[in-house]
Amino acid sequence: MTELIERLQRRLKYPLPGHDRFLELSGYKRPDLERARALEPPPRESAVLALLYPKQEVPHLLLMVRPVYAGVHSAQVSFPGGKWEDHDANLRATALREFEEETGASTRDVQVLGQLSPVYIPPSRMLVTPFVGHATSAGPWEPDPSEVARLLEVPLDLVLSDGCLKRRTQYIQLMGREVEIPYFDLCGEVVWGATAMMIAELRELLAPDPESGQ
Repeated sequence: MTELIERLQRRLKYPLPGHDRFLELSGYKRPDLERARALEPPPRESAVLALLYPKQEVPHLLLMVRPVYAGVHSAQVSFPGGKWEDHDANLRATALREFEEETGASTRDVQVLGQLSPVYIPPSRMLVTPFVGHATSAGPWEPDPSEVARLLEVPLDLVLSDGCLKRRTQYIQLMGREVEIPYFDLCGEVVWGATAMMIAELRELLAPDPESGQ
């Protein structure tokens, strides 16, 4: 896992691949970030943490299923995270604070490797900055039931597999109709939308270098 983390940390220092390749599979465009930031009122800033860690010596990625509630993200799969608060020093601090609040686990030993491309979510008017972290161990978990229905500890090999990327018909609020969208089938959960975009970019960054084989 050390080699994988070092490669990821190195690649996060260079220009990011972004989301265009994944969005081409979707057949629809999201507002670009500059247009999103120019909205009035401006979008709410938020941050999430994609944590990589070993479980029984196997690399895992942590996701969560949100509870059923009267909101646009009811029962969806996401990374732990939430809105920036005035007392947060920056969005990195937001991601770490929200991770602790939602999962109940300390981030004291989490190494933040870098950040992925921000994603604008039109239905909730959120501009989300994803951070990628690594820990040599994770937990114990004590998820907040008001925020988390359950945690998903997903083996990284599954996240990176070709077979987990599928398609289905989904109603898209932005378009006001049903369209065929790509999604990731992870541990029996449908991961789509903004979180799928983040995972798609992370997959690109974790892919072996075709020239070096690493």
